[in-house]
Amino acid sequence: QVQLVESGGGLVQAGGSLRLSCEVSGETFNKYHIGWFRQAPGNEREFVASIRWSDGNTLNGPSVKGRFTISRDSANKMVYLEMNSLKPQDTAVYTCAARVSMSLRETLTSDPERYRYWGQGTQVTVSS
Repeated sequence: QVQLVESGGGLVQAGGSLRLSCEVSGETFNKYHIGWFRQAPGNEREFVASIRWSDGNTLNGPSVKGRFTISRDSANKMVYLEMNSLKPQDTAVYTCAARVSMSLRETLTSDPERYRYWGQGTQVTVSS
């Protein structure tokens, strides 16, 4: 069982920065893939970024590449999403998700259907 709790959302002006946090609890951390997804009203869920706990390898979605950075703090069991150069179109509910991989080197995925555990989400609003 994996539990995820997000924090750090809020209101920010365009061009600003925000850091989201995801507190992860569980047992088999080395097999965890942690992903960030977002969903705006009327839109489908969109992949933002993911990280492989075992070695910190990351995968970024095309719409945030170069602006957002995912990272993990193994000691404190946290995953972060650093968001820079924010745009109004980044406004959404951001949710972290987890999946347990079959091996330590399993390839990261952007498919939300492959993530079994989900947090409650945190709202990010970017004003123009």
